[in-house]
Amino acid sequence: MTPVPRRTLLVGYGKLGARLAARLLADDGEVFALRRSTGSLPAGVIGLSADPSHPLDSPLPVVDAMVITLPPSGVSSGYRTALTNLRAALPVLPARTVFVSSTGVFEGAAADHPLTEQDVPAPTSARSQELYDGEQAAVALFSAVIVRPAGIYGPGREFLLRKVREGAAVDHARRTNRIHEVDLVRTLELLVRMEDPPPLLHAVDERPAPLAEVVAFIAGKLGVDVPPDVASGGPSGVVYDGTLLRSVLGHLEYPTFEAGYAEMIAEDAMPRP
Repeated sequence: MTPVPRRTLLVGYGKLGARLAARLLADDGEVFALRRSTGSLPAGVIGLSADPSHPLDSPLPVVDAMVITLPPSGVSSGYRTALTNLRAALPVLPARTVFVSSTGVFEGAAADHPLTEQDVPAPTSARSQELYDGEQAAVALFSAVIVRPAGIYGPGREFLLRKVREGAAVDHARRTNRIHEVDLVRTLELLVRMEDPPPLLHAVDERPAPLAEVVAFIAGKLGVDVPPDVASGGPSGVVYDGTLLRSVLGHLEYPTFEAGYAEMIAEDAMPRP
């Protein structure tokens, strides 16, 4: 593996960007964060205020790597427009670009086997179509490495915990996949450092499971009733194969939903100072 990139541009600076910036800075990298807001940033992160959905007023700095974590815009060509504006503002193309997409590109799929990186998306919803178009634009404009995470969770991402606490009905038969935020950030750092990364990677843990199993586990840890079933009538969703991720990343710090949610619940129960 090569050293951390000397200069990295993070396009979008949410939870993933903040965690990744901390890892890059700890290894003496220089980090720029491009985002719409002008709020404060941690020490060492150089803020650049701009909206990539519009042409940028000033050139961006020369960087060695770029990681794009922009959410869908709701416009079919939203990613393509933003990436085209980024390309125009960069004096030199980064040697490595990583584009964070989503397994949502398979939204509406009904596969009878675990999906791998060899399976071709057939997006049906507007959101999945925008994501898939963004992937194609990122490859065409930057020769980007594409990462498709599924069900990101971790501290501050507690949607399912809230649902279980509230006793809100869920689809017990739905097949689900997820990745802990820590392991996803480890993946992003690896991909900006690898000499020859895979062009496409599904970021999923080792334990896909029906939602019934996940909420039953969480309910048991919380000491509450298992949320009722919406009785959808049959399995939905798909399962993703994470073999390629594990072959390049090695062990996952949170290989199963049990490991991740158990820690989140334990930390939430600890008294605050």
